[in-house]
Amino acid sequence: MYFKRFYDTDLAHASYMIGCQKTGECLVVDPVRDIAQYLDEAKSQKLRVTHVTETHIHADYLSGSRELAKATRAKLLLSDEGGEGWQYTYDDEHQDLHDGDTFMVGNIRIQAVHTPGHTPEHMSLLVTDTPRGDTPSMMLTGDFVFVGDLGRPDLLDEAAGRQDTRYVGAKQMFASLRDKFLTLPDYVQVWPGHGSGSACGKALGAVPTTTVGYERALSWWGKLVEQGNEEAFTRELLSGQADAPLYYGRMKTENRDGPALLDEVKPLAELSAADVQAKVAAGARLIDTRKKEEHQAAAPVGSVNIPDGGTLETWAGWLLTPERELMLLAAADRAEDLRRKLWMVGLDHVVGFITSAEGLETAPAQPIPATELGSHEGALILDVRAKTEHEEGHIPGAQQLHAGRLPWRLDTLPRDREIVVHCQGGARSAAAASLLRAEGFQVTELAGGYDAWAKSQKESQNA
Repeated sequence: MYFKRFYDTDLAHASYMIGCQKTGECLVVDPVRDIAQYLDEAKSQKLRVTHVTETHIHADYLSGSRELAKATRAKLLLSDEGGEGWQYTYDDEHQDLHDGDTFMVGNIRIQAVHTPGHTPEHMSLLVTDTPRGDTPSMMLTGDFVFVGDLGRPDLLDEAAGRQDTRYVGAKQMFASLRDKFLTLPDYVQVWPGHGSGSACGKALGAVPTTTVGYERALSWWGKLVEQGNEEAFTRELLSGQADAPLYYGRMKTENRDGPALLDEVKPLAELSAADVQAKVAAGARLIDTRKKEEHQAAAPVGSVNIPDGGTLETWAGWLLTPERELMLLAAADRAEDLRRKLWMVGLDHVVGFITSAEGLETAPAQPIPATELGSHEGALILDVRAKTEHEEGHIPGAQQLHAGRLPWRLDTLPRDREIVVHCQGGARSAAAASLLRAEGFQVTELAGGYDAWAKSQKESQNA
């Protein structure tokens, strides 16, 4: 059996390839939209992608299952569990998966196990390498069981507009663990769909895999489930969950109804400064991918600063919406890769790139030091951290609004007074402040964020 984990560090997302080297067939589980990596890997291993599936209707990224199945003519297998509203609606030919269904990928047997809790339709996949025996060796758990944690059941309430589904989800999660997961042998390997940093759980481990036995013995939930203490389990599962970025609701709907197919993509055009200015004036958004310090020194008017790096996909999902045309301020050799990263969160309308801010209308956006905050009387102090961070300590009078909710909450912010934006250390707030400036708000950033403010308070008390 051939097995490979693909990992996107920005989204903290794992997808998997399982292949039978004897027959040359392989299955891809939970692929992202940039499918070249799967095609390249299959080719290098002399495998054919014959099956594509996913564990559930994802909310944190746009699925590549439809794209990959079309490109390879593979069999697409999708959960038909969960009931009305939780089943895939697009018309592509696919095979429905129900609890207990099995299918073969060469000599490898895959069994679908309905494990609701994170979402009603969620499937985990038991994998048996039949030439070695008739018992499963691993389970791909998607957003059901993580290393050290569980998939949160409140995302549908938080991001998809549902009401109190978290309590039903918690009850389902408890039953899935008791009746499905903990009935497996301790040696079964667990390969989850996310790692540390994902918003799909609150305390995911950083190592890529675990086992049923390890989670049974050492997880926070193992003893609670075995003791039948559903009340304590529910209380702990639902407490302390971070704000869900609101783009998750859009991702959930697009993945259910069918992500747009990318098909053949033309190379990005390099734009002139005049082209960019004209498009910004017409409503397009320029994504400035330079470091925040470069952006703050001379911020192009109408631009949002999302630096090239490990947070670009996540922050783009937080701050941008797919209705606008998008342009990139980026090095020529980075533009194409950045466009592919934006595909992950359904931002497909990138129309070109520019390599320099020279010739663009710019304005300084330098942050103020924490010691100057007191001189900005009447300003709204906007804390764009998660609510859990805010609850642990905040600037008196600050209003908390997670950066991932800003585009949908602009009408709740004042346009007739200054807004001082901060996060923990200054990175998230720089991106959030740039969006507010692009939307016409009077914005100031707090240099160093809450950490700098807390330090200044301590120093003033000790002076």
